[in-house]
Amino acid sequence: MVEKLNSIWMDGKQVPWDDAKIHVLTHSFHYGAAAFEGIRSYRTEDGRSAVFRLQDHIRRLYDSAKILGFEIPYSSDAVSAACLQTLTANGLDEGYIRPIAYIGDGVMGVFPADNPIRLMIAVWKWGAYLGEEALKKGIRVKVSSYTRYQPNSVMTRAKVTGNYVTGVLAKKEARALGFEEALLLDPDGYVAEGSGENVFIVRDGKLKTTPLTVILPGVTRATILRLADDLNLEVEESRFTRDEVYIADEAFFCGTASEVTPIREVDGRAIGRGAMGPITRKIQGMYFDVIRGRVPKYKDWLTSYEVTAAPAKPKKAAKAGA
Repeated sequence: MVEKLNSIWMDGKQVPWDDAKIHVLTHSFHYGAAAFEGIRSYRTEDGRSAVFRLQDHIRRLYDSAKILGFEIPYSSDAVSAACLQTLTANGLDEGYIRPIAYIGDGVMGVFPADNPIRLMIAVWKWGAYLGEEALKKGIRVKVSSYTRYQPNSVMTRAKVTGNYVTGVLAKKEARALGFEEALLLDPDGYVAEGSGENVFIVRDGKLKTTPLTVILPGVTRATILRLADDLNLEVEESRFTRDEVYIADEAFFCGTASEVTPIREVDGRAIGRGAMGPITRKIQGMYFDVIRGRVPKYKDWLTSYEVTAAPAKPKKAAKAGA
């Protein structure tokens, strides 16, 4: 459950939380053509707050909008500033940031014509996506009966709302079967990604991850590749099969929401010893050091902002006749 905060940024201004609404005929609401991002801010080692890789996320937001064929009516610098402003307005020293650019109401039908492009930025408190225990002990995963889409049917490099229908179905299926997360295969039967995460496996000390073919180019995935180089780990970007996951020494998901989450079991088969492995532990530890500002080399990935005090929570509307 998302905790109600003070305000949401909509089309250039902060709007009270309960007043942040869209029309029911909003085009993207009907057809799923909206570009969005998931970004995190953290309390850093020096006591300040900072957004992790803000510019990279905003660049991907604009890339996604371009792939969808529309132009966001604000500069990337303005959107970055609005993300920071929304965190400050809601008094969040740590939080999740969700900017979404969408096609507004006007013409209905698949072709949106000249409907306006709108932008919303919401923030909320969000801890470990799959739970604190998952970060320590790992999760149980089920290979999904749903297939990750083919790259010429849905644009795989765009983070688009409609692209996540398959992920929602896969996650619901996995949870109904008693697993924490799903692993999707591509149309050729090779491992693609989770319902909302990229995936890595480890075998004989070497990392392997799916190449940028049918998967979203994750910002956290790119971070892990850099950190693996710092740790002198060999990394191979190539396709691999589900049975290669079964016999891996280690496996983990990564993403802005999931951070670095070990996978301890897939389809009832223990991965390695059925617990977080040593390489995953090193990568996870370094990742948390980076996002907390403990690694000077990567401090340029952190965009600081000030939170003086949390604003008063919005008051509930008075009942009629009160």
